[in-house]
Parts: sequence; C-alpha cells; structure tokens
Amino acid sequence: MNIALWIVTGLLAVAYFLGGSYKLITPKEKITAGGPNWAWAESFPPAGLKGIGALEMLGALGLVLPAVLDIAPGLVPVAATGLALIMAGAVAVRLRRREVAMTALDLFFLALFVFVAWGRF
Repeated sequence: MNIALWIVTGLLAVAYFLGGSYKLITPKEKITAGGPNWAWAESFPPAGLKGIGALEMLGALGLVLPAVLDIAPGLVPVAATGLALIMAGAVAVRLRRREVAMTALDLFFLALFVFVAWGRF
C-alpha cells in the first residue's frame, strides 16, 4: 500500500507542479487559446488563474517534501485534501459550464487525491 501511495503521490506532484507553473507563468490569453479543454479559464480573471496555479504548485510540493524530508509528514494528507478541494471546485466549474466530458477526468484526479489523503491520515 505504501508503494502505491508513493507512486500516486509522485505522479500527482509532478503533474500539478507542472500544471500550476504553466498557469502561473502563461498569460490568460494564451491559456484560453489552448483549445476546448482550457475553456474553463475564461471564467476566471488573470489573477485568479495565477492564484490557482500557485496553489497547485504549493500543494504539489506539500504532497512530497514533508514526507521526503521527514519534517511534519502530517502535512502530506493536508496538502492532498487541499488539492482535492481544488479539484472539487474544478468539477463545479466544469458542470456549471456544461463541460461534462472533462468532468470525468477532474473526478478521477479528485479520487486520487482522496486516496492519498486517506492513505496518509
């Protein structure tokens, strides 16, 4: 179980650190021009997108660093819970915008974060 948690946690950390950094450094116009999968970004101001990106990056670091450095490893499930809340918000935005196809992917990531939070609590 521990190995499965580390694999899932590591993959999520990489994905969310890269995705968060993309949102943080890329202008909103370029993000929204990225195709239909990025249409949700139209619902947020540029500062909101930067905030989401920063939270995703911090959450990704919080998934790995406390356990690796053995400094407050209890923060790992807290970071996973925070990212699960971000994904719950993503699901709500997708449903409000009637982007049902991408909602399934958001729910999958939400389930992975719940798995990590449950496994590390």
